[in-house]
Amino acid sequence: MAHTRIRAFNTKDTYPEQNLDNDLAQAVVARGQMIFLRGQCPQDLDTAKNIDSHDPVEQTHKVMQNIRQLIEEAGGEMAHLTKLVVYLTDVRHREAVYRTVGEYIRGVHPVCTGLVVVALARPEWLVEIDATAVIPD
Repeated sequence: MAHTRIRAFNTKDTYPEQNLDNDLAQAVVARGQMIFLRGQCPQDLDTAKNIDSHDPVEQTHKVMQNIRQLIEEAGGEMAHLTKLVVYLTDVRHREAVYRTVGEYIRGVHPVCTGLVVVALARPEWLVEIDATAVIPD
């Protein structure tokens, strides 16, 4: 792991009633160059066009692909990811969204906060995720 992860855990143990399998941590200690990403939405980074899907899984894949692309463009990699904040418009999408996020953070153990909000900037968006990464010194 690129940084010190305090109390790493997997959500299958924390939320046994849900079908989740995400590697997270209670805290991350990092030193280096910080990368702050704005909330990523299900749209193309080059064109700002929304993907043609109202499926929370497909939207989450696009959001996480954007996060990975931006971290890499900044000179980092997903192992440098330290924090995610997940915004959902419907709590019923939580498991599907978090399972999808888990595919991108396997072995990384970032800290993560999840919120359910009334709406996002566009009514067709079901998920938005902001991220922080730190490229080690």
